[in-house]
Amino acid sequence: MSKFDYKEAVEELQHYRLTNERSSEKVSLLGAKLIKDNYTTKLGDGIWPFYEQIAIAALDVQDFALADFCIDKLKARFTEKSLRFRRLLGMRFEAQGKLDEAQEVYDTILQEDDTNMLASKRQIALLKTRNKTPEMIEALTKYLDTYYDDHEAWLELCDIYLSKYMYDQAAYCCEEIILLQPLNHVFVLKYAEILYTLNHLPLALKHYCKVLELCTDNVRALYGLQLVKHGNMDRHASRSCV
Repeated sequence: MSKFDYKEAVEELQHYRLTNERSSEKVSLLGAKLIKDNYTTKLGDGIWPFYEQIAIAALDVQDFALADFCIDKLKARFTEKSLRFRRLLGMRFEAQGKLDEAQEVYDTILQEDDTNMLASKRQIALLKTRNKTPEMIEALTKYLDTYYDDHEAWLELCDIYLSKYMYDQAAYCCEEIILLQPLNHVFVLKYAEILYTLNHLPLALKHYCKVLELCTDNVRALYGLQLVKHGNMDRHASRSCV
């Protein structure tokens, strides 16, 4: 059995934070080991981001004992009034299925600071869990007014509109995503398919071609090209019969 290298574990946890990777199982395992063997004392004041990261991972894997340990540590350091602590408290309520309590926590945070990004994102996730689609659309729209460059939020809003067959609104979201991620062929393909659904065939053709510029062997884009060509042929044929 290999010896546990706490420095390597700390570096790995830092890497996950920098890249915004949840990797919850790995983070909770490393975190539990650091705490159990008291390696946390070696981190000094640098421990607080680790406690927050480990708490979130522990909630993801339903390890409430580990999550509560970290949350209690943060509570002692930052007090109950801390927005950081209260957000984690809301996430704990979510993980436990106490959705009303979680909603109340996020609402009070946003009443104090309506630009709190993390609380806004948790509130949106909670609305999604509760299938409150109109409220989720409103919350996402308000969020994007402040955090325009969050392409994941635009994608979430796009998918909601698609689920409601609101294709014009979904197309607008895709346009914003492509402005933010112009070289991501997945988003260009999504836009092309929405344009095809709206029967905007010349524009759909242009974007299917763009997909193939970015990813030359994309099968869905090649299939889309064939659909557009057949659609154009059918349209020309119908005109010639008039």
